[in-house]
Amino acid sequence: MCGICGIINRDRERAVAKADLQAMCDAIIHRGPDEEGQYLAGPAGLGMRRLAIIDLASGQQPIFNEERTAAIILNGEIYNHLDLRRELEGRGHRFHTQADTEAILHAWEEWGEACPSYLNGMFAFAIWDEKHQRLFIARDRIGKKPLYYYHDERRLVFASEIKAILTLPDIPRVIDPRALDAYLTFEYIPAPMSIFKGIHKLPQAHWLTLDDHGLRIQRYWRLQYQAVTRSEAEAAEAFRDLLRDATRIRLMSEVPLGAFLSGGLDSSAVVAMMSQTSSNGVKTYSIGFDNASYNELPWARQVARYFGTEHHEEILTPDAVGLTERIVHQLDEPLGDFSVFPTWMVSEMARRHVTVALSGDGGDELLGGYETYIAEQLARRYQRLPRWLRRGVIEPAVALLPPTEKKKGFFNKSRRFIEGCRLPADLQHVRWMIFLQEAEKGLLYHPALREQLSGRDPYGFIRLAFAESGAEAPLDQQEYVDIVTYLVDDIMVKVDRMSMAVSLETRAPFLDYRMVEFCATLPPNLRLNGKRSKYILKQAFRGILPEEILNRRKEGFSIPIKRWMKEELRPMMLDYLSPAALDRSGCFEPAYVQRLIREHLEGTENHSHRLWALLMFQMWYARYIRP
Repeated sequence: MCGICGIINRDRERAVAKADLQAMCDAIIHRGPDEEGQYLAGPAGLGMRRLAIIDLASGQQPIFNEERTAAIILNGEIYNHLDLRRELEGRGHRFHTQADTEAILHAWEEWGEACPSYLNGMFAFAIWDEKHQRLFIARDRIGKKPLYYYHDERRLVFASEIKAILTLPDIPRVIDPRALDAYLTFEYIPAPMSIFKGIHKLPQAHWLTLDDHGLRIQRYWRLQYQAVTRSEAEAAEAFRDLLRDATRIRLMSEVPLGAFLSGGLDSSAVVAMMSQTSSNGVKTYSIGFDNASYNELPWARQVARYFGTEHHEEILTPDAVGLTERIVHQLDEPLGDFSVFPTWMVSEMARRHVTVALSGDGGDELLGGYETYIAEQLARRYQRLPRWLRRGVIEPAVALLPPTEKKKGFFNKSRRFIEGCRLPADLQHVRWMIFLQEAEKGLLYHPALREQLSGRDPYGFIRLAFAESGAEAPLDQQEYVDIVTYLVDDIMVKVDRMSMAVSLETRAPFLDYRMVEFCATLPPNLRLNGKRSKYILKQAFRGILPEEILNRRKEGFSIPIKRWMKEELRPMMLDYLSPAALDRSGCFEPAYVQRLIREHLEGTENHSHRLWALLMFQMWYARYIRP
């Protein structure tokens, strides 16, 4: 696991300055504290910081081909690199290291632009072909590893994190209003946009090449849903065997390794598979809070005892202010997902013991695990009720329900459900993943921002994803949309940045592309059976996991943010969301923001999502745009 960066000048006579490449490497040292590698060859410069996990002795990057005419840098892990190595050696390629990185380089020599399709892993890599003066970069199918780039008539600059690109002083720091609108609507910024106009995300499952013919970007993999006929027992066995193998290959490491354990179904299943495939025992890491509604430690302890893991846990009372400041620095662009807090904290705890941690990420998107899938089913029934009953009785009654301090609960879920039902039905389950509606934007956005967004469909990228899914069943469509939007641009961003902030590598067996493709062959009722989510996972793990774990409801990885905004984070919120601070950024109407603050502090409304998103943006603005 590493951080990578590079500069390619379009003018072949203009050499890359070593100081520029060094500054980029220094900005991502947290991603790879063990080693640094650089390659300067006229108009090209490649840099990387290494977190050494595989081939500690000879895996230094960049790695070169036999003739030293091509160099590669990699962020990630290639789990099938030994199989690739055997095949490529049979085709005449000579290897000089034991590193997985070298297998990619020879695969590129053998198969060219098709090489990413041969890789099973999480990766973002760059190859500079000196002979043909060509750059080739690619990102893994699911988008676990990030890759950003800036391109103009003079050069292309790329890096694992935006902060490395911004070390070059002439990179413009201009806000993309479309990205800001998407962020406040969904709490994340979808690819290929970033918050900075001109800096782009390379989308998941895409490669980019730059040579004298220009820049080209192409997709090399697309998930397809098509049910395969098999019995429930056969499906459960195949699912279990595949998850076991996906877990086994992710135990590849020359450094200490463990697992995050929330006590939820997904992380518990991963720990179960680790206990069957690891010869060194299993280390598990869990965090909890003193608020019982958010504390899942009893469930995690039960799983740890059941499998006899070396279990570590902490009740956390974090420095919310200090941690918020560190989070803003690590993210580079705003992210409104509250679970950045526990993700950072459990990563920090695990890093004291291990360098690699397995997680249960991906299970919800593959197996209908989110409550939004169920909410969409309920919405179809709700819409059949008489309009007078919905609009005249139910919705006014729900509007009167007071917010509570619980993470979930009937009152909170009812209000969110009614809010979602007011949104366009073609958005399906995404209606319950929208946190700022158009009427609210009219009150919140400064007129200049509203003018810049005039005529734009804020849900355009979601509608495009539904259209390209090619699926007929609603659940297939919804899961596809989540995998190509929310999973990659929220969940994967959160996990990558928070874990790499403390130099911890995370691996997700559910996101092995074979698992993703297999789940797309399951009929919808084997994923979401009525209101029973993750149905096939539960059937596959009966007799392996405790019944209490199989049958418990999903909680989610969150924090008591409603309370924090009223208490620990209140001074910070009042500072960054003050009228003077809002005037400096010039994006929002101070009077409406003050109204949101007042209602939240008085407890008449729960505006934690809106206020947290605004706070994160204002802090980001103060750090990156107007220090």
